[in-house]
Amino acid sequence: MTGKHRTGQAGDQLGGPAGTEEAEKGMPTCPAGHASASSDFCDVCGMRIGASAGAQLQEPAEPQPPAPQPQAPAEPCPHCGAAKSGRFCESCGFDFDAGGDAGRRERTIEGVIVPPPGTGPAAPAAPPPPPPAAPIPATAEPVPASAASAPAGGAPAPAAGGPVAWTAVVASDRDYFEDVVAAGGPDSATLTFPDYCPERRFRLAGPEMRIGRRSASQGLEPEIDLTGPPTDPGVSRMHAALIAEPDGSWTVLDPGSENGTLVNGTEIAAGVRVPLHDGDRIHLGAWTVITIRAS
Repeated sequence: MTGKHRTGQAGDQLGGPAGTEEAEKGMPTCPAGHASASSDFCDVCGMRIGASAGAQLQEPAEPQPPAPQPQAPAEPCPHCGAAKSGRFCESCGFDFDAGGDAGRRERTIEGVIVPPPGTGPAAPAAPPPPPPAAPIPATAEPVPASAASAPAGGAPAPAAGGPVAWTAVVASDRDYFEDVVAAGGPDSATLTFPDYCPERRFRLAGPEMRIGRRSASQGLEPEIDLTGPPTDPGVSRMHAALIAEPDGSWTVLDPGSENGTLVNGTEIAAGVRVPLHDGDRIHLGAWTVITIRAS
């Protein structure tokens, strides 16, 4: 028992402060005073061994960029007041480096010499406004109606006595009838020329004037109705049409009638507009002639 107690006392003496100090002798020490088994970084606080405590505790600050210096306001041009952007003023051409009268130099714009402001001749004064027109006396002659109605822009007015109205005059033509019979058509032997056929007039108006014979069953009522009496058997229900043109003139069109249409003795092609003039004669059917009148 006595031996064990002494052995424990000896162990306690080795593990006490004196033993610790003996153990720490020869070990690296960090800047904070900790003994470390490692020679580069402290095992206790992690500080780098060999550096000062202030350097370890304070991280280096990042460099800050220098504060921008406030820019001075641009120098104004002494001639026109525009801000300076280079040696020469972009507005008047003043030379900032030469200064004084040296800046009042001539400039060229597309080959034309332009003096700086204030150096060229004075601009001519604007001409005085014209005096007001004198009032027309009450006794002045009135303006002719033709001049007052003349179109603006200098365009010539319509010639006096020009066509103002178109008329289709329907009648019978014996010479044309005899030519039809002589041609020897299938029904030529049964055709007879009417004893009486009064002249009829149709005023041309609207976009078109259809020529034919009315038909209640077909709901067809042509503007130039040749139903009669007397009735021309060679005229189709819808034989031809007179069509108004934008310039005020008229044309004739045969849509494809069975017996065809002639203008001044010449048969016209189906579906083709043929211009009409004052005095033109349109033949159709067995003996019908339509004379165009412009007045």
